[in-house]
Amino acid sequence: YMFLIKSLQCVFQDEDGPRSLCGPCEDEDGPPSLSGLCVECVCRNLQALCSVRSDGSLQLSSCPAFPQELSDLLIHTMVQQGVLDDRTLGVFRGTECLHLKRVSIRSCRLSADAFRKALCSHRLKELDASRLRGDITVSDILQGLSSNQQCRQSLQRLTLTGLDLLSSSSDPSLSFSSLRALRSLGVAWTQLDDSGLEDICSLPMLDSLDISGTAVTDLTPLLNLKTHLYSLTAHGLHPLDMSTASLLSILSNLEQLRHLDISNDRLDTDSEIPLLERPQILPALESLDVSGWSGVSDAVLKPFLEARRGMRFLGLLATGAGASDFLSGEGNLKVAGEFNLTQLCEALRRYREREVLLQRALLHLHNLTNQLDIGSQPDVLKLVCAGMQTHSGSVGVQLVSTACVFNLTNLELAVSMPLRLLGNVVQQLITTMKNFPNHEQIQKNCLLALCSDHILQTVPFNRYEAAKQVMTCLSLYEDQTLQRMSVAVVSLLVSKLSVEEIGHLGAEEFIIKQLLSIVQQRASVGAVDSTLKFALSALWNLTDETPKACRIFLQNQGLELYTELLETYFFDSSVQQKVLGLLNNMAEVEDLREWLMEEDLLKYILALLHSPVVEVGVSYFAGGVLANLTSSRRPEWRLDAELRNTILNKLHSSVISWTPPDHEMVSYRSFQPFYPLLDCSQPSGVQLWALWGIQLVVRQSVSDYSTLLENEGGLHKLRDLISDPSIHTDVHSLALNILCLVETQQNCR
Repeated sequence: YMFLIKSLQCVFQDEDGPRSLCGPCEDEDGPPSLSGLCVECVCRNLQALCSVRSDGSLQLSSCPAFPQELSDLLIHTMVQQGVLDDRTLGVFRGTECLHLKRVSIRSCRLSADAFRKALCSHRLKELDASRLRGDITVSDILQGLSSNQQCRQSLQRLTLTGLDLLSSSSDPSLSFSSLRALRSLGVAWTQLDDSGLEDICSLPMLDSLDISGTAVTDLTPLLNLKTHLYSLTAHGLHPLDMSTASLLSILSNLEQLRHLDISNDRLDTDSEIPLLERPQILPALESLDVSGWSGVSDAVLKPFLEARRGMRFLGLLATGAGASDFLSGEGNLKVAGEFNLTQLCEALRRYREREVLLQRALLHLHNLTNQLDIGSQPDVLKLVCAGMQTHSGSVGVQLVSTACVFNLTNLELAVSMPLRLLGNVVQQLITTMKNFPNHEQIQKNCLLALCSDHILQTVPFNRYEAAKQVMTCLSLYEDQTLQRMSVAVVSLLVSKLSVEEIGHLGAEEFIIKQLLSIVQQRASVGAVDSTLKFALSALWNLTDETPKACRIFLQNQGLELYTELLETYFFDSSVQQKVLGLLNNMAEVEDLREWLMEEDLLKYILALLHSPVVEVGVSYFAGGVLANLTSSRRPEWRLDAELRNTILNKLHSSVISWTPPDHEMVSYRSFQPFYPLLDCSQPSGVQLWALWGIQLVVRQSVSDYSTLLENEGGLHKLRDLISDPSIHTDVHSLALNILCLVETQQNCR
């Protein structure tokens, strides 16, 4: 890891100077940056790279000096990966190795003590501590930052959105005035009052201020900033107690104001905004946000804009204005509105933090995508996902945004989306399902979006977590539409899991029981539908090389149910194949073979093995059950000896008569269950069945399965078999064919 870090120093300290790491996100469709990958590796292995202080916090054991941009990237990545807390924040104590300048720790859970010890010794230029969780307050942050003289002189941007001002142990005096270098301050959604605003307005260099949602009632202190305040955000300032004349008087004196946001999140009010009718006020204005106010019209806006040719942005969402061509948002004047996709994208981008306005924009986007074919829109999907992440606890936002995700990724639209973007969206859908388990429509929306072969098979995301979450949903609802989607999603997800992941999932009894219950429900009415078949596929995959899942299946009367299915669905080869596939998984487990040693069951399976009207897929899996039970492995055959001889003879004759199907019939993660059946002591019918199964999939994908055989030692097994003079000629021929296929592939490499 130290080599990795030292190598990164070269990346950042080249002849062109240090490179910025805090710019725009990487292209969703391109490869991740080297620096990003390396820092992610460091984050994942912090425990190995660190020692532990007496107070439990971490410190890097041996570390060269990081370039400043790399230090910023490290803390940013720790936040993104959810590993930044009091313990891990300790790596930033002191400034010998890590030098922070631009820091965002928003939404992390930190204590005031950890913040003070780790961050306040740095010469910070920017700090975003919005919505921190824990006992930390605005007062704690101000005291910590003010304790460092260098920080007082360097800090230019500070954002404290959503924090408590004071705690019971805080110093009751709240003062921003010591941070004399501050140029931008955000204290939105705090309990900042008029006295606090007075203190803030004494800052000599402050030119950007956000006091949205605070307890401020009087904006008169802003006059102290009239010569240099260029940006004022006062969204949702409901306690404001000023006459219209007084408010307009103050605004008219802010002679340098370029950006003004007085948008309203009470969308049902009839209040009007008089500013638009005063063209002479704020002639230098470039950006105005009046979203949420009534009484705004295109007719009123036209002279207002004509008097301000430099306008670059208008916020008009939920005002009724914005339908005219000059407000389309396509040119130099950007508009956040609801009349076209361009306006809606601007609204989604601008109002990500504002739940009410974001929800309104999402609702209009959903209506638009229902009515029009807007094609593949990855940028729009990214904005929707960002809103979901910001308001993960909002029912309204999640309900509408999940519906938007479905509209934006439905059918072929997902295929043209960047895979990394889709992966992020799917992970957010899983989080939403987890956060709202009792909201049926949200669950349905998420499942609708997930019901895509492209997403489930190609997109990178945590399939194990997704499968478990969908099964949790399935266990809570009896709605048949939701049930059908859940089973379909789970079936496809499980087919993509590793053996280890399937082992963990199959060990969850509620999952096996729920799937068996669905099979029972569909079979009781004689249904032959996708719900039944997907449930059977999921059970088949969950029991693959998973003895515990097989035992749970047996303990919940699965064998009795499947025996009935074999007889009831004699006409449907797809159902029979899935049933026999699971029974074959059971037959591979020595301790469970006793359960299958039922004469009537074996005679029925034997009939499927050599019936001329049965598809080869059914015969193959019937043969798998019989091959495992009649092999020379434990337990000993306890039924009629003549039955065993009949099975072995018909197994041999059937296998050599099979013609492989043109389509893919089965896939395997491992050949381990086949190797014991290839022992020289095994009957020829048993050996032939195992060899035919290996040859079947090797022909489907020679490169993949030849590598699997080589890695598992299967080629040695085949060579040992061929070299045995006592084996049957049919066995010798089939084993030789497989070796020829594999060796041809190896020579081609």
